Amino acid sequence: MELKKSTFELPKNFFLGASSSAWQTEGWTGKKDGQDSYMDLWYKSTPHLWHNGYGPTLATDFYRRYKEDAKLMSEVGLQKYRTSIDWSRFIKDYETAEVDEEALEYYNNMIDEVIKNGVEPMICLEHYELPAVLFEEYGGWGSKHVVNLFVEYAKKAFEAFGHKVKYWFTFNEPIVVQTRVYLDAIRWPFEQNTRTWMQWNYNKILATAKVVEAFKLGEIGKDIGGKIGVILNPEVTYARSSAPHDMKAAEMYDLFFNRLYLDPSVKGEIPAELFEILQKHDCLFEYNDEELAVIKNNTVDLLGLNLYFPHRVKARTNGWNPEVPFHPSYYYDMFDLPGKKMNPHRGWEIYPKIMYDMAMRIKNEYGNIEWFIAENGMGVEGEAKYKNEEGIIQDDYRIEFISDHLIWLLKAVEEGCNCIGYMLWAFTDNVSPQNAFKNRYGLIEINLEDDRNRIIKKSGRWFKKISTDRCFEAKNTETVYK
Repeated sequence: MELKKSTFELPKNFFLGASSSAWQTEGWTGKKDGQDSYMDLWYKSTPHLWHNGYGPTLATDFYRRYKEDAKLMSEVGLQKYRTSIDWSRFIKDYETAEVDEEALEYYNNMIDEVIKNGVEPMICLEHYELPAVLFEEYGGWGSKHVVNLFVEYAKKAFEAFGHKVKYWFTFNEPIVVQTRVYLDAIRWPFEQNTRTWMQWNYNKILATAKVVEAFKLGEIGKDIGGKIGVILNPEVTYARSSAPHDMKAAEMYDLFFNRLYLDPSVKGEIPAELFEILQKHDCLFEYNDEELAVIKNNTVDLLGLNLYFPHRVKARTNGWNPEVPFHPSYYYDMFDLPGKKMNPHRGWEIYPKIMYDMAMRIKNEYGNIEWFIAENGMGVEGEAKYKNEEGIIQDDYRIEFISDHLIWLLKAVEEGCNCIGYMLWAFTDNVSPQNAFKNRYGLIEINLEDDRNRIIKKSGRWFKKISTDRCFEAKNTETVYK
């Protein structure tokens, strides 16, 4: 496919925005004893493993500077802003779902300030902010009791903000925490346990369904057309070759890391073959028919999808140690594509066509449900070297990255995909898990050496222009569709 034009227009109702989370921006200001989240606990347990020892203690100081940041959202052209409520901050008593009044006031004021600046808020209920005490006392999302506590917390959030927040999401990337902790054991507390990994996955699927049920049974947001969904990070998967063994490897990877959440969220069913494989490997999660019925009857209204880079796999070429607990890689090996374009700072392949390929899959396999890109972006280390004489970061690489991905996304929209918007990660530079501020993603620089002043990058001015003009020029002179 050759690129036939250089100017691209945004569809009439297609929005532009940016995302962040509570724990990556707010800092610990205002938090009381006992209000740590899992992320806070992780940082406190191993601060030496975080880049330069920097964690979520102050983050971007959004808790105190949200008014300033809300104005900046307008300055860089955001039409929507997605963030999360920190469950560990918002609830005072996790067992009774008693709301912390100071946190309630903060979130009310923050949401009002965002709206005041012409930006629509989108709220996620959990972006890794599981209360630490629930992790320590119940094993976190391995507990059905925690599922029920989450539902009660969600009801309180709906009650507090449902009259002014239209878009709600249960989780951001619900597969991530337990994959890093229990499947691959690369994050605190470093426990490889595949059965626990799968129980966390299942319980989060169940939690989404129960919260969707509560949302739809209540009066939440009905006067403003409220919708509820989930934000997933499907790993767009490509087989090394068209050979049956490589295609099967890709199918298995897709089953464990994509269909695991996509199918129940949209179709209301966990794939039957997943039950069979987990039973075969003795790591099937605990469930019952009543729970499966709840999942079946409470699918989401819309999807947010976080897409950054492709995943390439091939059939396994070596054996499996029978003494090692089951891991999905029993069925595949990762494949390193020669000659691929890379973001050398993050170590991720740059392949904008993932936008089109995932969009067409949502259209053809998932009923063309309403969805949007909830995260996409380019993290770069050492951006200060790209500053001009005025001290503005000239991040043309980010402009090209966004442009290339938008082009493929808009092609899918032209072909009938029900994608309603694009959100960048991130609004400002912010803390990432363990990498802290190593790789910068923002439209706005957070200057750590100068009282964390906010400075709009070149990409921020460009983003504002396409948000206002509703069109943009392709930045990549090479063929885009190929």
